[in-house]
Amino acid sequence: MSVSERPLTLMAVHAHPDDEASGTGGLLARSAAEGVRTVLVTCTDGRCGDGPGGTKPGQPGHDPQAVAALRGAELAKSCELLGVSQLELLGYADSGMMGWPTNDAPGSFWTVPVPVAAERLAAVMRRERPDVVVTYDENGFYGHPDHIQAHRITVAALDRLSADEQPAKVYWTTMPRTTIAELISRMSDEAAASAEQVAGEPDAGGPDAGGPDAGEPPSLGLPDEDITTWVDISGYTDQKFDALSAHESQPDNAFFTALGRQEFARLLGVETFVRVRDTTGTPTPEDDVFSGLRGR
Repeated sequence: MSVSERPLTLMAVHAHPDDEASGTGGLLARSAAEGVRTVLVTCTDGRCGDGPGGTKPGQPGHDPQAVAALRGAELAKSCELLGVSQLELLGYADSGMMGWPTNDAPGSFWTVPVPVAAERLAAVMRRERPDVVVTYDENGFYGHPDHIQAHRITVAALDRLSADEQPAKVYWTTMPRTTIAELISRMSDEAAASAEQVAGEPDAGGPDAGGPDAGEPPSLGLPDEDITTWVDISGYTDQKFDALSAHESQPDNAFFTALGRQEFARLLGVETFVRVRDTTGTPTPEDDVFSGLRGR
C-alpha cells in the first residue's frame, strides 16, 4: 500500500497508564476523529502508582501486582474513550519517582539497557510505520525516570530505523509556562482554602499552607514563543476529561477533574508540542502535527 493510500498514523510513546490522557488525550481523540490511525505505546505497568487509600510502594496495603492490574484496566478504558486504534504494552515495571528504591528494582524500566528496550520499540515502529511520533523531552517533562527512559528509547529506536522507515515528524510534549503559572495559582488557592477550612480561621492559609507559591516563576514547560505547535483540542476536552477520570485510582488526576468540565476546557483546550524532526518543510508555529502531510 502506498503512503497516499494508507491512513496517516500517529504514535504516542508514554511511560505509564494515565500519561496518554494527561499529555496527549486531546491529540489522540482529535486524530482518531479525523481518521488518523492512533498507536499508543505504554512502557510500564504503573505498579508504583497509588494503592487503596493513597498507599505508596512499600507501605501496608500496597500490592504492586494488584495496582498494575487495576491500572491496566483503567488504561484500556481510557483508550476506548480516546479512540486509540492500537495499544502496545512494553510491560516493564514502573520505576517510581526519582530517588525511590524501586528505581533500581530488578526489571524496572529505569534499569533496562536502552538498546534492549529501543529495539523492541523499533520493531513496533517498523510494523506500524507512524508518520508522526510524540514523546517527552530529555528531562521527561518533569524529571520522572520512566519519562526520561521513554525519551531515551524513542530516540534510540528512531536511530535504528532505515531512511524509508523514518517518521516524517517527531515531537516532544510540553506546556506553556503561562498555563502552568495559572494551574499553580489554582493549586495554591485550593491549598490555602483547605488549610483555612482545617484551621477554622480565615488567615490560616498563605504561600506556605501546602501548595506552591504562585509568585514563583514556573520551572516546567516552555515560554510561549519557544513552542512550535499549538493543537486546538477544544472539541475533544470532554473525551480527555473522561479519559483522565477513567484513571480514578490515581489521585493526582483529581485536581484536573475537580476543575469541572468548563474550567478544564478553558485551561486545557490546547495541547502544545515542540517539533524536533521534520521532513515537510512546514513553517512554525503550526496548529497541526500533521501539517504538510495531509493530502499527500
